[in-house]
Amino acid sequence: MTAQTNGLSGPVAPVVPFGERLEQTFARHGQLCVGIDPHSWLLDDWNLPDSAAGAESFGRTVVAAAAGQAGIVKPQVAFFEKFGSAGYVALERVLADARAAGLLVIGDAKRGDLGTSVEAYAEAWLTPGAPLEVDALTVHSYMGVGSLDAALEVADRGGKGLFLLSATSNPEGAALQRAVVGEGVHQGSSVARAILDEVAERNVRQSTSALGSIGVVLGATLDLASFGIDVSDTPTEALTPVLAPGFGHQGATPSQLVALFGGYASGVILSESRSILSSGPDRISEMIRHRVAEAGTARG
Repeated sequence: MTAQTNGLSGPVAPVVPFGERLEQTFARHGQLCVGIDPHSWLLDDWNLPDSAAGAESFGRTVVAAAAGQAGIVKPQVAFFEKFGSAGYVALERVLADARAAGLLVIGDAKRGDLGTSVEAYAEAWLTPGAPLEVDALTVHSYMGVGSLDAALEVADRGGKGLFLLSATSNPEGAALQRAVVGEGVHQGSSVARAILDEVAERNVRQSTSALGSIGVVLGATLDLASFGIDVSDTPTEALTPVLAPGFGHQGATPSQLVALFGGYASGVILSESRSILSSGPDRISEMIRHRVAEAGTARG
């Protein structure tokens, strides 16, 4: 971590890299991540209106249930954005609650662009003190990992993280993600593998903790070998963190963690949404407690 000065009042608190904070969160609370996805049908099940106010109430209830039990939450931005400016105000309040509760927050926004545009996205989500501040943001790199350089710089300055889409569970993505790179240093690798390798290389160069601050998204329900990803082949330092959707409702279980992710297992964030959220507002705290315990058994 590095100390900074603000030019006015002298030294300020040091910036702690996201990877280091993620490692601390795993040690305290385990690897479960609770999704915050206020689907219309879930709002109805929770007797909440399909509105910004309903999404806010939903999100704040999930945060309150997760606080002190799970260490990570992941709001799906789309379910707030659909309500326009009111939805963003609702999301800001959910994020403020999560920060106050000491939760790590992954903003699931899947942003991706070039140059100053991707830099502006990063500044919106990864600037300390910003209304939409999160600890890490999902992004896509299908204009090349280098297209995210400005976002990576913003993240590094603020001690934040990024999760790059690598191998996703939607069937429409398979052909592109399994396609073979035709030139350059990653020639012969699948696109998914090339993204993972480039992220791993950056983590080894930049990280000082056991976990890197740049991660990838790998679907927990995938046969990763078919995407050209050998999970037994992992770096010996600055392990790349993995955000793994697909646990719970989609079928993956914590008991499969090592079988699914091999050498990456200790850096995997087990993301669950519907399997937890469908328990309803009265039982969600109990369900999170159960899932945290179940995920903990997978860590050994």
